[in-house]
Amino acid sequence: MASNRNHMFESGQFVAGHVEPIEDVQIQPNGVDLTLCCVFVQTGGGSIEKGGKKIGDREEIEPQDGHYILQPGGYIVRYFETVNIPEDHVGFIYPRSSLLRNSCMVNTAVWDSGYKGKGESFLQVYKEIDIERGARIAQIVFARAENTGLYAGGYQGENL
Repeated sequence: MASNRNHMFESGQFVAGHVEPIEDVQIQPNGVDLTLCCVFVQTGGGSIEKGGKKIGDREEIEPQDGHYILQPGGYIVRYFETVNIPEDHVGFIYPRSSLLRNSCMVNTAVWDSGYKGKGESFLQVYKEIDIERGARIAQIVFARAENTGLYAGGYQGENL
């Protein structure tokens, strides 16, 4: 549990206890850096309906000498780390500032209490970029949050 209930966001050290594998360089004052595992491009359309969803087909991009040379466009990125969002917390992902300074943005949804998996985000690229596999591209932070239950959706345990 949180050591001090007078704050909203947890320390990077707290977050690090719920992310694996992890290296010390990934632990930041207020979160943990997530590293790039793999990149996909969506090749087919999906759907979102009242009763469910269909994720469009995707194709994995192969790195060249351990690097992804990405042209402007949208990509799905997967992280190496397994994240386990503790009860009474919610996770948020933000891009590292080096991505922003290179005209790129990471977008993601809320990571609910109880979620466990190797998550994915949407990477928007506005100018060509070279990203090395394993590079730190995003940071996850945890905020304390009341909840009415733990995540039990279709992405539970994804990519494990």
